[in-house]
Amino acid sequence: MKPILTVSNLSKDFTKPLDLIAKLLNKVGQDNKEEVVHAVDDVSFAVQRGEIVGIVGESGCGKSTLGRMVAGILSPTSGSVEFDAEQTKASDLPQALQTQMIFQDPFSSLNPRKRVIDIITEAPIFHGLIARKQKNEFAAEMLQRVGLDSDTLQRYPHQFSGGQRQRIGIARALAVSPELLVCDESIAALDVSIQAQIINLFVRLRDEFTLTYLFISHDIGVIEHISDRVIVMYLGRIVETAPISSFLQTPNHPYTKALLAGVPRLEVGKREYEPVSGEIPSPLDPPTGCHFHPRCPFASERCQREAPLLRELSAGHFSACHLNDEAQP
Repeated sequence: MKPILTVSNLSKDFTKPLDLIAKLLNKVGQDNKEEVVHAVDDVSFAVQRGEIVGIVGESGCGKSTLGRMVAGILSPTSGSVEFDAEQTKASDLPQALQTQMIFQDPFSSLNPRKRVIDIITEAPIFHGLIARKQKNEFAAEMLQRVGLDSDTLQRYPHQFSGGQRQRIGIARALAVSPELLVCDESIAALDVSIQAQIINLFVRLRDEFTLTYLFISHDIGVIEHISDRVIVMYLGRIVETAPISSFLQTPNHPYTKALLAGVPRLEVGKREYEPVSGEIPSPLDPPTGCHFHPRCPFASERCQREAPLLRELSAGHFSACHLNDEAQP
C-alpha cells in the first residue's frame, strides 16, 4: 500500500547572519562565522493511511521543526515531503489543505479578536468549500463533532477553558477536510484529566474521518497510549523507529532504553530513577559520529567518528546503533 506521507532525506538549518559589527571585525582580522542550528538532519520515514505515528524525544531534538515542515509551515533546507494526493478523498483540494496542524498552546493559537464561528469557517469559505450562508450550520456541526455546544458560536476564545480552546483548534483543523493532522504537543499545556479527554477525542475522530496522525510529544506515556508506531529522535536524527509493541517490549537503542526507563509505572515498586547522563549537546555544534555518544555508556571510538545507519532488526523495527553491527555474526 502506498504511503500517504513520504519524508525523504529531510533537513532544516537555521542560520543567524553576522551583524554589522561582526562583519567589520572580520575585515580587521577576526574570524566570526554565521551560527547555524542543525535542527533536523537527514530524516526519512513514511506514514500509512489511518496510522498514528508518534514522534518522541527530548526538548530540542527537532520534533516540532519536523512537524512544521510536514505541515508546510517551514520550508526544508534539503530533502522532500511528498503527500499522496491520488489516495485522498478530496484530491481536488489544494495540497496545503490536506495537511493541517494542531498547535501546543490553545491560548495563543486562536485569534482573540475573532468569534468561534469565524475561526472555524474562515478557511472553508475562503477556499470555496462552503457558501457564506452555510457558516452557522457548518460551524455548529463542527463544534458538536469535537464535543462542544453549538450555542457557543458567538463567543470569543478567552471565554473558554484550555481544553475547550484546544477542541476549537481541532474543529478549525477539521473544517477543511484534511487527510493528515500534525499534532505538535497538542495536550502538553492541558491538565492531566483534560489530556485524557483530548486523546480519546483524537482516537474517535480518526475512525470518524479516516484521519492519519503525526503525533509529536515529549511524554512517552501519551505516545504509548495513542500511537501505532513510534519514531525516536535525538538531536535532529532518527535513532529508532518501531511498532508500538516492539518499542515497549524490545527497545534497542541506548537512548530509547533510557527514555523508557524514566517513565513511571504503577506495576513497578520502589526504585531509584536514573536520568540520561549529561546534557543534550548544542545543535550549533553537534558531536561527530553518533550524536548520542557523549552520553552513551556503551560508546566506542567508532561511535565518535562514524554515524550509524538505521538497521532493520525485525519487521518494521529499525535502530541506528553500532552495537547492532557488532552483534551480527
